[in-house]
Amino acid sequence: MPETFHVVPASAHEALVTAAYRHRGFAPGESAQAARMSTLATRHGIRTHNAIKALHLDELFGSKAGGCVPAAEIRRLPGRFDAAETWDAGKKLGQAVAVDAIERCIELAERHGTGTVSVDNAFHYLWGGGYVMEAARRGYIAYTNCTASLAEVVPFQGKFPTLGTNPHSWGFPTTEAVGFPIVIDWATSVIAMGRVQQLLREGKALPPEAAVDKDGNPTTDPAKAVSLLPFGAHKGYGLSLINEIVAGFIGGSLPTIRSRAKVEGEKQGCAFFFQVIHPEAVSGGAFARGRDQAGNVKAVLADILGHGNGRCLLPGQLEAAWARRSAEAGGLLFSRAEVEALNAIAAESGQPAFDPAKLRTVEH
Repeated sequence: MPETFHVVPASAHEALVTAAYRHRGFAPGESAQAARMSTLATRHGIRTHNAIKALHLDELFGSKAGGCVPAAEIRRLPGRFDAAETWDAGKKLGQAVAVDAIERCIELAERHGTGTVSVDNAFHYLWGGGYVMEAARRGYIAYTNCTASLAEVVPFQGKFPTLGTNPHSWGFPTTEAVGFPIVIDWATSVIAMGRVQQLLREGKALPPEAAVDKDGNPTTDPAKAVSLLPFGAHKGYGLSLINEIVAGFIGGSLPTIRSRAKVEGEKQGCAFFFQVIHPEAVSGGAFARGRDQAGNVKAVLADILGHGNGRCLLPGQLEAAWARRSAEAGGLLFSRAEVEALNAIAAESGQPAFDPAKLRTVEH
């Protein structure tokens, strides 16, 4: 059944989100970076990690709780590797750190073929797919993972949540081949907690076998969901575990105390890992039938989608389609409930509210 969306101008959305972060004490630059990433998420239909989610995270675990420090400065730690850097984010706003980190990885990849930035003492960066998508648009292969703000996922065959939703995000420069960057981006739980919050806001049920209630029983009621299950049983569990182990090597501490009440002597922030690879750095050069690298990638994808597989979708295709709809609508698409949530943000930060009756609507 088609859903009605209100069209909010991107400029008005960014102005509101920037003002909301500024109202909470964040610096102009980092506020604008967070607003830009929120716009990017909404433009591509990522409703679980939009501005509403971002400011909600800050409300619960961020600037008001000491988990995120407005206007904090990143400290680049000394190291002996030319293509790899480690940063202490000092609890700086995660989106701002991530934007800077992926840019630095690109600079390193241009010089060394690959660039890696690991980040300690961070605050969640929201939609990981946005960072790798932007790198892929500019011609690079990119990857990131992070530890989620809370341990909300029960490990395979366990009963207590000791893992984060711990997303992985890959981006590939395939615009020439298929018209958009392939972006593989997912939480390692069946659904993200942001999806639970979205479905609660919309009055809709969860998919089965995605979440459990306080007693550990499966539930489809988003109001009763307190913990999530890993996707693919042991496979999703293994991917989630990767993030925790990588974070452990970087400096991240115990998952079950992250973003919780302060524990003396412990670190309770997230950890990020970013890597960008220049396509030339992985090219063997001997492509079949005289194809160049880009042509070879296009041929590989055509083979995958051939042989009667024409109805299959590529990761990132739905996001690209949503971005086209946003462009056709002339703005960002929000449900009525989401407009109301944006207006609550506007009221908090002393900004004008959006009048749903004056916003153009589209069906999707």
